[in-house]
Amino acid sequence: MKVNPWATTLAKCMAFLGVFLGLLYSFGGLIVDLLTVGLNWGTAMAFGALIIMPIALGTVGFICGLISHLIMGFIKKQLA
Repeated sequence: MKVNPWATTLAKCMAFLGVFLGLLYSFGGLIVDLLTVGLNWGTAMAFGALIIMPIALGTVGFICGLISHLIMGFIKKQLA
């Protein structure tokens, strides 16, 4: 089965966005925890975003890429 190149490209872009947002979220959470109540379980969960956010956004990007490919294929058939 051939994988749609648009879906993989969108998945990669969204995964990189997830890495950036995960870094922003985790270090932002670390700074807030250091300035307020101290390090706790919430800090560990914030650093879990470094793993979860790229996976989640990459999956969403792949699914959106597949759906957009199907929609574009349908539109091309209707216009042809």
